[in-house]
Amino acid sequence: MEENKRVCCLYRVSTVGQVEKDDIPMQKQFCREFVNSHHGWRIVKEVYEKGVSGFKLSAKERDAVQEIQGDAVKGNFDILLVYMFDRLGRRDDETPFIVEWFVKNGVEVWSAVEGQQRFDSHVDKLLNYIRYWQASGESIKTSVRVKTRMEQLTEEGLFTGGSVPYGYKAVKQGRVNKRSREVSDLVIDEDAAEIIRLIFNKYVNEGYGAQRLCRFLSENKIMREDGRNFPNTSIIRMLKNPIYIGVIKNGDVQSKAIPALQIIEPELFERAQSIMQGRKQQRSNTPINMKSKALLTGKIYCGHCRNRLTLTTSGRNRTRRDGTVEKETRMRYQCHYNVRHPGECEGQSGYGVTKLDGIIDKVVHMQLEKIRENPCDSIIAAQHEKALDIAKARYNIAYAQLSEKQKELSDYQAEIIKIIRGQSRLPEDMISGLVEEAKEQIRILTDNFEEAKRQLHEKESGMSAEREEYKRLKSWADVYDMLSFDAKKMFISHFVKAIYVYRDYNLDIEFNVSFDEFKNFSL
Repeated sequence: MEENKRVCCLYRVSTVGQVEKDDIPMQKQFCREFVNSHHGWRIVKEVYEKGVSGFKLSAKERDAVQEIQGDAVKGNFDILLVYMFDRLGRRDDETPFIVEWFVKNGVEVWSAVEGQQRFDSHVDKLLNYIRYWQASGESIKTSVRVKTRMEQLTEEGLFTGGSVPYGYKAVKQGRVNKRSREVSDLVIDEDAAEIIRLIFNKYVNEGYGAQRLCRFLSENKIMREDGRNFPNTSIIRMLKNPIYIGVIKNGDVQSKAIPALQIIEPELFERAQSIMQGRKQQRSNTPINMKSKALLTGKIYCGHCRNRLTLTTSGRNRTRRDGTVEKETRMRYQCHYNVRHPGECEGQSGYGVTKLDGIIDKVVHMQLEKIRENPCDSIIAAQHEKALDIAKARYNIAYAQLSEKQKELSDYQAEIIKIIRGQSRLPEDMISGLVEEAKEQIRILTDNFEEAKRQLHEKESGMSAEREEYKRLKSWADVYDMLSFDAKKMFISHFVKAIYVYRDYNLDIEFNVSFDEFKNFSL
């Protein structure tokens, strides 16, 4: 007759899906029937783990295991019963030793399907370890299969679940998964999409940072769907997320662009990434200080000492004719080197912001007028065709020289074979010297050929980029005078590389544009 034994049952499922399928009631019923088939056994406790992975989480992270171990130390039960042993865990570096721990603490470990786990011999210990090694392997294979399938679905441009990006809605449109369940796809939420476009436009074209965007949205009562403000972190995630150009990304895998999901133009997104990266590395064309009311912050240098000019402000009270007093703020671009080292810099100590900004504004306006009134598509194309022809010619010459020298080396090597066979009258030392010389020339010609190939590729790829740059400048030329101050400041930061100011406001201006007509402009 079996003695009375107290049983603690552990029921675990790994995913929410298994919870919904009622896997735990199935385990519970099977374990209860198993206990009833053993005379003297009685269940004193049942512990449930819902949606807990026995592979990803260690025993120390599982409250249920910690609770059962605590009861075992107190002697509250005699048998730990699970449906199958993998309910205890699937970690080959941990779970076998947990099972052994229970046995060493006087608790029998049973599976309703696989029987009792004993440790009477070394074979028992080995079988215990092998069991969890296999379970761990199955978990790894399952994880790989799921990950692979998710990556495949992402590459196909399908939404695989998770949080829905702002600007979209998850809508069921008739697509079903392999279990014949209808699943959701992403569609654009037009109201939210307008906010996304506003955020990117402010960031790229007006130089707004994440924090300033937060304030702008809050001040204009633009809120999230839950009525709360947009935090900095959410805006940064939006600016980085390629979903807004129609690309679904999942880890390192992403889909091709899906036109139906595109909210902003790819060019705008790429410019946002460039600005973000540049700010991170402190080498962006974005103005250093977007908050100031000076147009040229970060772009203006002293032409005499070549040091960057800094923005300084001073205030004074001005009395109006009606007797009221108004505080007046004056701004200057100041050369600190001139101030700190008198006599070493021949330039002025400072230049008025209003006057200097006005000059640059007129210069930029004039240059844009040239672009608007005298379209130079044909000039750009002609310049590129000429440069491309030169690059092709250099490539062809380098290729011909390399091919000729390789043929020459092949002939020398063939002559060596004739010498070995006794079929040549030429001296072996002479041919060997010619082989070594040819090999050295081939090395040099190979380097020349690779450089010519690189330059040809550069010219071919640069042509489209320069045309896009010109189109962008032409579009700016049409609207420049209507731009807000922030937008003008942002544009000038891209259009102008550096401004060197000399005494009496003489200027040298370096432009960022890549075609000759607009470089090296000076007054």
